Amino acid sequence: MEVKRDNLTGSAIQQLLREHLANMFEQSPPESVHALPLEELQKPDITFWSVWEGGELLGCGALKELDPQHGEIKSMRTVVAHRRKGVAATLLGCILDEAKSRKYKRVSLETGSMEAFAPARTLYAKFAFKECRPFAEYVEDPNSVFMTKEMDC
Repeated sequence: MEVKRDNLTGSAIQQLLREHLANMFEQSPPESVHALPLEELQKPDITFWSVWEGGELLGCGALKELDPQHGEIKSMRTVVAHRRKGVAATLLGCILDEAKSRKYKRVSLETGSMEAFAPARTLYAKFAFKECRPFAEYVEDPNSVFMTKEMDC
């Protein structure tokens, strides 16, 4: 697997992001969907990565800088055919390495509370993320789980 920074101009990554956004609206009420559209992911405060193997897109994820000491994981997605193969874990490790190199003290995320999001919550827990209160602009929402990880810098 090769993880690389992505400028979001390729058709494969754009299609995966469309699928991701559509799936978020299938799984959550509209007011609880916090996935970002393509144009938001292209903003300078977001670094985006894609995961490839043999020219095939396997997944993607992003790190948004909330402030110089705090980052947020966004748009983690694995192509359905490649789930449970370590794609998300590989990518999450790279994102956390980047957060460490930026000397972030904390990395946080929002994910769904529904059963469909249980594998994501399990993955984040394996990487020492703990449930927390809403952060940044988020508010309490029964459809959301907020998680954070204190970084060792």
